Amino acid sequence: MNDGAFITYGGRRLPYRLNVDPNRQSRVAIHVEPNGDVVVDAPQDASETDIQKAVHKRARWVFSQVGKARDRFRHVRLKEYISGEEVLYLGRRYMLKVIIDESRQPVKLKGNQLLVHSSSPDREAIRGKVWAWYRIKARDYFDRRLAEWEKRLPWVQTRPPFCLKEMVKRWGSCTPKGEIILNPHLIKAPRDCIDYVLLHELAHLKYHDHRPEFWKLIDAADPAWRTKKLFLDGSVEALINR
Repeated sequence: MNDGAFITYGGRRLPYRLNVDPNRQSRVAIHVEPNGDVVVDAPQDASETDIQKAVHKRARWVFSQVGKARDRFRHVRLKEYISGEEVLYLGRRYMLKVIIDESRQPVKLKGNQLLVHSSSPDREAIRGKVWAWYRIKARDYFDRRLAEWEKRLPWVQTRPPFCLKEMVKRWGSCTPKGEIILNPHLIKAPRDCIDYVLLHELAHLKYHDHRPEFWKLIDAADPAWRTKKLFLDGSVEALINR
């Protein structure tokens, strides 16, 4: 990890995070996360000169992508958690309806509405209830889909454990020990996009980095994955807004 490195272009500079991966066998790769963060992945034997050459070669592209990402987030409004506001679930849009009473009824979908009963109209109180509901739905849905992928993917012998963690930089990750971490915000995305993220993380059980063989594995299991990734990258500001 290197937090003091920068990419320079046209008199401007951007910080980037360097990940040195001992399991990586392919060349230096540069990624711009949906929120605009820049990450450089390098194999352990890459020299500082190799890294700097790779960074310099793609500097113009990096600044362009970071600019687009920041433009998307510039127009995001903080959710108010009031009746009439839009909420997303499995790619569909619902209307939030806040009911102020003492009934303590659970949050539930009814028709095109998400009903939330609360004794207080306070934003944080409503947000807490909505997010507790999201996390329960995410846990249960991700578990079911992982079970389905386990049956379909020959390299997955045993379904790996998973946990939920809110992240602003990624939809999921796979630890070196084989635990999958999933962003609960992902439950707002369409079902096929969720499946792509699960497939991506399960493929890391076989290849920890993004070598060409990793993407061939993804291609074989889901030839349409690029469309789903493009949708997620373009919708991140709406999906992660809380």
